[in-house]
Amino acid sequence: MSKICDICGKKPLYGNNVSHANNKTRRRWEPNLRKVRAVDSNGSVKTVKVCLACLKSGVVQKAV
Repeated sequence: MSKICDICGKKPLYGNNVSHANNKTRRRWEPNLRKVRAVDSNGSVKTVKVCLACLKSGVVQKAV
């Protein structure tokens, strides 16, 4: 399953864990995704993966 928001395209960011001894190991920050039944532009209902920022901002209209 891809970790990409279907609305804004937000995806994982990559970086390093840095210890007190300055050892570096790779890590990734995942977006906060939810599967939501949403109303499409055509008026049909689809299940989409949406980040919480898009959900809170009202970009996605949830199906009732």
